[in-house]
Amino acid sequence: MMNKMIVANLVHRPIRSLISIVAIALEVTLILLIVGLSVGMLNDARQRQAGIGADVIVQPPNTSFMAGVSNAPMSIKIGGVLAQLPHVKTVSPVIWQLTTTKNLEVIYGIDLKTFEALVPFHFLHGGPFQGPNDCLVDDYFAQSQHVRVGDTLEILNHSFRVAGIVEHGRGARKFLPMSTLQELIGSEGKASVFYVKLDDPANADAVVQEVKSVSGLQDYSVRSMREYLSMMTTSSYPGLSTFINVVIGISVVIGFIVIFQAMYTAVMERTREIGILKSIGASKLYIVNVILRETVLLAVGGIVVGVIFSLAAKAGIRYRLPTLPVVVTGKWILISTVIAIIGAILGALYPAYKAAQKDPIEALAYE
Repeated sequence: MMNKMIVANLVHRPIRSLISIVAIALEVTLILLIVGLSVGMLNDARQRQAGIGADVIVQPPNTSFMAGVSNAPMSIKIGGVLAQLPHVKTVSPVIWQLTTTKNLEVIYGIDLKTFEALVPFHFLHGGPFQGPNDCLVDDYFAQSQHVRVGDTLEILNHSFRVAGIVEHGRGARKFLPMSTLQELIGSEGKASVFYVKLDDPANADAVVQEVKSVSGLQDYSVRSMREYLSMMTTSSYPGLSTFINVVIGISVVIGFIVIFQAMYTAVMERTREIGILKSIGASKLYIVNVILRETVLLAVGGIVVGVIFSLAAKAGIRYRLPTLPVVVTGKWILISTVIAIIGAILGALYPAYKAAQKDPIEALAYE
């Protein structure tokens, strides 16, 4: 009986109910998409680093593990020293160049021979560099920008011919010849990072210690790729966890305000109805229960709509912007559900309390 009355109350005020559902859907969508974008980009970066095929990564002293933060502060000659160590099969120097011309991205300057010795490129169209002004792009970038082999791209204020389109997952989305990028950024003979491939990945920890024992390299940042990838989490990136918490906080406030306004107005409009319920024996707990059930029903409706919106937006973003990954996981759907329900209940507590405190005589006389 109570459930029928609750549904009837919501249907009786369709516009208000719809606004509440949409607001909660917006709250859920905001959480899922913002978190999904953050986690998706982080996961994508981690997968692309793993796809390079190295077992050990060597960076300058006191450098950030984030790709692209350092430019080219190491001498390329260090690669020759690393190549002489036991268990080392290939050493590939790479320059990371961070650019924000159109969007935030890291361009790789590579020595094609040693980089392909880590894991060969899978060319979908075209082939390797044919000259110093050639570049390679991955298929996600080519799809999003409608780029074909032979097209000209403007990179770092310099024109490059697209020599080949490679399968994604090899660190960057754009690759230049190392010598060309060294010249463009004024870092001839320098590298940002050395990717080291071993005869057996199980020797990674031993090689890390060997590198650190080399004179002059004691303070360098040397990690196994396994350790390096394990650091790429939301808690490791400066400000990312705080950003996510701020988004969640804003979402809770949205849900709280909307539900508070909707339920408080509903209580005021149903003063006479509440008086009738109390006059026939309804307890304060019963009145509170009615208000909170209505709130939870609105929240559930908003959550369902929000999840549907999020999944649709994810598919749309994936289709239009394949370089911008969005991850919508069951974990975050559950978290956003709990957050939405808690925010809605908090918003309904005072209106429910207000309704329960109404005097039945005064309520019946209310016009």
